[in-house]
Amino acid sequence: MAQRIVIIGAGFGGLSAAGLLAKQGHAVTVVEQLDHAGGRATVWEHDGFRFDLGPSWYLMPDVYQRWFHQMGTSAEAELDLRRLSPSYRVYFGARDVVDVPADLPATLDLFDTFEPGGGKKLERYLERAAYQYGVAMNEFVYRDYQRITDFFNRRMLVEGARLNVFTNLDRYVRGFFDSDRARKVLEYSMVFLGGAPDNTPALYNIMSHVDLAMGVWYPMGGMGAVVTSMQRLAEAAGARFAFNQPVRRIVVHDGRAVGVETDAGIIDADIVIANADYHHVETRLLEPRYRQYSDRYWDSRVIAPSAFILYLGLDRPVEGLAHHTLFLQHDWMDHFNTIFRRPAWPDRPSYYVCAASKTDPGVAPAGAENIFVLVPVAAGLEDTDAGRARFEAMILDDLEHQLGEPIRDRIVVRRSFAHRDFTARYNAYRGTALGLAHTLRQTALFRPRHRSKTVRGLYFTGHYTHPGVGVPMTLISSQLVAQEIGA
Repeated sequence: MAQRIVIIGAGFGGLSAAGLLAKQGHAVTVVEQLDHAGGRATVWEHDGFRFDLGPSWYLMPDVYQRWFHQMGTSAEAELDLRRLSPSYRVYFGARDVVDVPADLPATLDLFDTFEPGGGKKLERYLERAAYQYGVAMNEFVYRDYQRITDFFNRRMLVEGARLNVFTNLDRYVRGFFDSDRARKVLEYSMVFLGGAPDNTPALYNIMSHVDLAMGVWYPMGGMGAVVTSMQRLAEAAGARFAFNQPVRRIVVHDGRAVGVETDAGIIDADIVIANADYHHVETRLLEPRYRQYSDRYWDSRVIAPSAFILYLGLDRPVEGLAHHTLFLQHDWMDHFNTIFRRPAWPDRPSYYVCAASKTDPGVAPAGAENIFVLVPVAAGLEDTDAGRARFEAMILDDLEHQLGEPIRDRIVVRRSFAHRDFTARYNAYRGTALGLAHTLRQTALFRPRHRSKTVRGLYFTGHYTHPGVGVPMTLISSQLVAQEIGA
């Protein structure tokens, strides 16, 4: 039976759900406070430069492919995908630089340079990660959890031990490798999943299979090209988009969601799906009696990092950068501690630089370079103009030192983005960039629910819910919601 479905937010979760539910025959309206789709995957254009303001890594191509297949097409038909080679570059110091190859034999050789027998160790590690990826995706990730028996059942207890759900990633990786450099290459992605190696379940070693075996890809035009394709397919299936319409409240009658109210009026609905910040929806869009989670609950959560980001348009290329480049400091755990244990602006942070113009000439004027610098920082920090200026100077000092090249005198476009921007643009709780961290106590059943337990007909999707942080996980979250509604 066709239902009227209103989706709050046109980020990846909202786009995905809109397409799938419209394809099922429902009357879908997506209400978005910005003037475009994409949410955090906003595109900013200025003086010939085109920046992805949000996600920049195209990983887990099988997840995107699954969504495109459900929409009756394929990723190859919709996107111009390029496998990056090298996958990424890593600076362990100013004169200690490696490129992580796109082909596995060369990667095994690289690990042999990290420690004796490193290639063989990596081969065993990746064999395990490939098995775990298959089991996780087939048995656990594409599955909703409504009650404790959904998670702690016989199969979970057996496979959970095999998947290393009950130990942390750093301890697991140390069981294979002695080299600090090897461990950092295998653990770096945790920060993009909103965690640290010592507080993230070892299950997430599957990310090594993702980037070293499945590869790191780039859609020409950037992640904004993915947004454009998804919006077009959703509209072709019948979904409607209403931009510049922030939702003021979710209308609830007799315990059931019956619509949303914007400045333009009330949009009636049989079902409401919130693809906005979970905390914002509960505390701002619902009456207190309909909240599922208390202030004490939110105060006790491990919130994923925010980020300090610099978008820089340079008038000439930077030789020392690849498309993706990681700058990993010697004592990177001290940086993680400033994120999760003693929140503060870090003194010697690790950081990531994306130079999309290395692959895509369309994102910068001829002869110029488009880069953004992302530093993970704790959520909830004070974010002032003066503080940003000091932090930017420190990061640019370090970047110039590591590269051995000047950066400042090449800057022709500059923009910064941090906590207060995440809050203002996306209503992000404590200015988080990613939602909830991936800890054991915030995995699967222990993340906020997809289906409200206090309001019938209200669902949630996005990076607070299972399976978690990142664009692929958000796509899966929306697929689980669409599947439940369509069941």
